[in-house]
Amino acid sequence: MTAPPRAPGNLRSITAMVVAVGFFALMDTVLKLLAAHYPALQVAALRGLVALPLVFVYLSWRGAWGRVWRLRWPLHLLRGVLSVGMLGLFTYGVRGLPLTNAYTLFFVAPLLITLLAVGFLGERVPRTHGWAVAVGLLGVLVALRPSPDAFLGWAGLAVLGAAACYAASAVAGRLLCRTDAPESLVLWSMLLLALFAGVLALPGWVPLRAEDAGLLLALALTGFGGQLAITEAFRHGQASAVAPFEYTALAWGVGLDWLLWYTLPDGYTLLGAAIIVASGLYLVRHERIHAQAEVHTSVDHP
Repeated sequence: MTAPPRAPGNLRSITAMVVAVGFFALMDTVLKLLAAHYPALQVAALRGLVALPLVFVYLSWRGAWGRVWRLRWPLHLLRGVLSVGMLGLFTYGVRGLPLTNAYTLFFVAPLLITLLAVGFLGERVPRTHGWAVAVGLLGVLVALRPSPDAFLGWAGLAVLGAAACYAASAVAGRLLCRTDAPESLVLWSMLLLALFAGVLALPGWVPLRAEDAGLLLALALTGFGGQLAITEAFRHGQASAVAPFEYTALAWGVGLDWLLWYTLPDGYTLLGAAIIVASGLYLVRHERIHAQAEVHTSVDHP
């Protein structure tokens, strides 16, 4: 039997994913610029605060206010804490690293999600996936440089911590999607991020500079645009077809680093990125083949 036809929504979804990655890359650039003047936790709080007005407008437009109150509080609170950790650590990391290096290390997140899905979602993972994850982690070591001093760099470790928080948050989000409306995840993640990060940042809060108003507006628009685009990407297309295009963030990172900071990645970073991306693409491809096999089985053996 021939393979199932390509889903008609894939091209639209791939385009949306590329747009989403571009928005998020621009948002990360704004985070890096703001981190030069404000503490990392304050920048994380600002990310949540500036997003809220647009989230409120979006919920009103979709008429979703009635759906955002029926939720499982423990998991939402956990995602709020993880969002603070992710944004705070990532902002700290990009303050000391080029975007390309930060993205290379952050690409370990899909591999961590694979590991966490086994324990928390009960997903069965083939042994070959374990090898792919191990190879991806080897790529992280290469990108961090094969020397003790480089490995212990706080900025690199912060980005890895951010990736771990993101992976845990993604697994918690998948659990929540079984019972809670998608709009509730967007609303409460931003509200709790603003609240928790704001409380932690309050003792060392730095007064906002008037000249940073444009950056704050850009932070709101790029974050919100990225959220809408990535939602569109996974709404119509197959996840296995869309997910690989998250790696276009590396191209954005290289371009923005060169345009704004006149830096280019070195050989270790590019080699580590190639290893990590290859591992991630293998996992995605294996999932696609597995899904197609299940389709054939269901058709041939009703």
